[in-house]
Amino acid sequence: MKLRQILKDISISALCAELDMEIAEIYYDSRKVEKGGLFFAVKGFESDGHRYIAAAVERGAVCVVCQEPPDFEIPYVLVEDSRRALAICSRNFFGDPSSEMTMIGVTGTNGKTTSTYLIKHLLEVCLDAKVGLVGTNGNMIGSEFLPTEYTTPESYELQKLFAQMLESGCTHIVMEVSSHSLALDRVEGIKFEVGIFTNLTQDHLDFHRDMDDYAKAKAKLFKNCKKGAFNIDSDWAELMMDSATCQIFTFSEKRNEADLVAKDVRLAPSGVRFCALNGDNLQRMKLGIPGLFSVYNALGVIACGLLLDIPLADCAEALSAAKGVKGRVEVVPTDGDYTVLIDYAHTPDALENVLKAMKNIAEGRVVLVFGCGGDRDRTKRPIMGRIAGENADFVVITSDNPRTEEPEAIISEIAEGMKGSRTPSKLITSRPEAIEWAIDKHRPGDIIVLAGKGHEDYQIIGKTKYHMDEREIVAEILEKRKNKK
Repeated sequence: MKLRQILKDISISALCAELDMEIAEIYYDSRKVEKGGLFFAVKGFESDGHRYIAAAVERGAVCVVCQEPPDFEIPYVLVEDSRRALAICSRNFFGDPSSEMTMIGVTGTNGKTTSTYLIKHLLEVCLDAKVGLVGTNGNMIGSEFLPTEYTTPESYELQKLFAQMLESGCTHIVMEVSSHSLALDRVEGIKFEVGIFTNLTQDHLDFHRDMDDYAKAKAKLFKNCKKGAFNIDSDWAELMMDSATCQIFTFSEKRNEADLVAKDVRLAPSGVRFCALNGDNLQRMKLGIPGLFSVYNALGVIACGLLLDIPLADCAEALSAAKGVKGRVEVVPTDGDYTVLIDYAHTPDALENVLKAMKNIAEGRVVLVFGCGGDRDRTKRPIMGRIAGENADFVVITSDNPRTEEPEAIISEIAEGMKGSRTPSKLITSRPEAIEWAIDKHRPGDIIVLAGKGHEDYQIIGKTKYHMDEREIVAEILEKRKNKK
């Protein structure tokens, strides 16, 4: 592809390259550059791509996109922000594939993964569409699953994935849009048909300066979509809508003035039931995922359906047949009269939501096994400890992904938040041992909540990722218990 085609819509500060030169491929990692490549020198958090321009040229780069002129002779394009330029140029390089599909983006602290899976199901059932999915659990092209490490991939990988989805026949893409991806311009140049705001609570304050900065990053989505659906029961909805440039559609469980309102909400162990009211149209809804948060997830999905002209009755029928999502209030088989649930809850709000939901349906105790991630926002650790003490009947504090921190130090900070609580607790550093202890000490009717890992099948200790799947751990514990009998 010609350089001029790749640079379409890019604001160029200085040009020292022939626009008709042929570019074979785009790179932002100097170690992967091959002959004929265009190298983007991106300033990162741990390293600056400008330091690796010489290495990229040595490996075959024929031109460089950078924010600072190279200190040796090489064709280059000077731009104000090479990260943003990478997103736009990647879009151009792959032929702007997302423009040929209906794009749906879901942002918020909690509920993104479940919402995207439910929307995918809705589109497949109601529109007979082939749907691509991009998110935390992994990426999907129709029924084909593709593992991933990031909620929203880097812009180049994202555009390459879109091209693959388009080629395979996808007509719609539904994706989780993280605050990181918005702040780091990974989704720059993508036009969304519908954007959905689920909620906003404390998370990622190791990356964002404060909650206001976090909220403003999320709000960027609604400047790049035609229609936006907003949960107005969230305290941050007003900020989202104030800066939005799209058509606004609201949903609520509390406020009758919303465009879509949940009425007569009924919570049960088997799921939720409610009546969805949109104008004069009232429709009974049911979703087989328990918890009040499932009502909000369902409302966001229905709002998306309505904004895509799917009738309310069709939305209801599709959701009634929807299944749960891996790692989201996921029930694991046990050997007795108790329940084990795996949930991704790793923020204060998510933890409180799942515990309250389980308290409403538990016949016995709610036993919580959880930890907090290392090298992440430390301020939420005592907050989550307090929430655990207030909402669980027994708490086992253990490791999550300690990364480069000492697990015992993280556990201590969580335990600090439980001081003064009458809820009994136990500290067990090894997560498998903590799970085994909770299962061995269960009582009839207990619900044991394994919170924080969710869909993850690994644990990061130091900088090494070790295989650890809680489903396998529970199965092994049950087999050991069986052999003891």
